[in-house]
Amino acid sequence: MSDILCLYYSRTGRTAATVSQIARALNAELAEITDGVDRRGWRGYLLAGKEAMRRATHPLQPYAAEKPLGEYKMVILGTPVWAGRCCSPIRGLLKRRGLELERVAYVLTRSSAHRYEEIFEQMDQYTAQKHLAAVSLRPGSVGYEFWRDRFVEDVRRCMEK
Repeated sequence: MSDILCLYYSRTGRTAATVSQIARALNAELAEITDGVDRRGWRGYLLAGKEAMRRATHPLQPYAAEKPLGEYKMVILGTPVWAGRCCSPIRGLLKRRGLELERVAYVLTRSSAHRYEEIFEQMDQYTAQKHLAAVSLRPGSVGYEFWRDRFVEDVRRCMEK
């Protein structure tokens, strides 16, 4: 059983691929969350942006994790950036269960050059403690592997403390 849980939402698969790489590097448990809303294609893209701007959330579907959230030494949340915010399923998790997250880290995936680091503070509003590590990644960009690997090392250092 791992002491690290990587929870993520991915509309297109890019966040899933990124968080999966991180989970493998950390020997962490990996779980996908969803709220059951169909966000495929252009229509889903527009719906996702609208939800993010309105900060709307939907009830989450159950996800498979070996332990309750509060029993992990670290929970890593992976979210795509939607309209300059975290995605609505991750926001829904944070609104409903964020206070259970004492040791948390964030992975943002984005398609633009803007790093959106202000999202980290937005997410911290819902958690028991501020994040211990965070990274904003643009899959396929120059430096992606460097920043992903640096994040993995940051998490390892946090786990040693």
